[in-house]
Amino acid sequence: MGINEIKGIIFDFGFTLYYFKNATLEKYMDCYRRGLDKCTHELSKAKLLKSDKEKGEFVKKFNERRMQLFKLSRKTSQEFPTSEILEEISSKMNLKLEKVFYNKLATLYHSCEEEEWIPFDKTKQTIKTLSKLNIKLAVLSNHPHHKTIISLLERHKLTKYFDAIITSALFKKRKPNKEIFIHTIHKMGLKKSDASNIIMCGDEYADIMGAHKLGLQKIFFLRKVKFPFEKDIPIQNYEKIKNISQILNYI
Repeated sequence: MGINEIKGIIFDFGFTLYYFKNATLEKYMDCYRRGLDKCTHELSKAKLLKSDKEKGEFVKKFNERRMQLFKLSRKTSQEFPTSEILEEISSKMNLKLEKVFYNKLATLYHSCEEEEWIPFDKTKQTIKTLSKLNIKLAVLSNHPHHKTIISLLERHKLTKYFDAIITSALFKKRKPNKEIFIHTIHKMGLKKSDASNIIMCGDEYADIMGAHKLGLQKIFFLRKVKFPFEKDIPIQNYEKIKNISQILNYI
């Protein structure tokens, strides 16, 4: 790869630009549990959940539905935003909320998670360096609440470096669905025909195989943490890096 060949780079968010402190599945689940506690507390304050029994029912229904939809999203690449799941459960329990309140609840649900994500040591300097090279930059994240990704990028003053910030929450499709990649390319100000001049950098199957479908160049970030549900990548023609700054070697 040479600098004249690369027109754009698309970065995954989690475990590519940012990492989750002391990541374990148990810690993830605890973040979601605490976030859901904040939601039920807010609903109780608004006198919409009137007893511990109703709070328990809300938690049970939400967790069951969220797991159902998570499994479905793995099969179909469809995204189910957190705000819409909260709206669905509220409707089933006959809780009358204004539309804007569901986004507020979704932000609360993901707030504990926000406290744990921080950029890798060399993320900011790498992005700053790339931004000076006349290369379009984008973030493409499979995340069910768009505001969480925006908030995390803003917290570390990274938003300004990206030409596009795309999440599955807004597009309603998840990587490796090729349409979300095409959408991202267009939002960067590039064309689908530029695919071979665009790099996708990410840490999992969805990043590499989604990019492969469109003919993007592929760089696999070697994540140290292992998670359930991971798929093996059935191709070999991609590069590997252990540190985000190493992407500069491919420009």
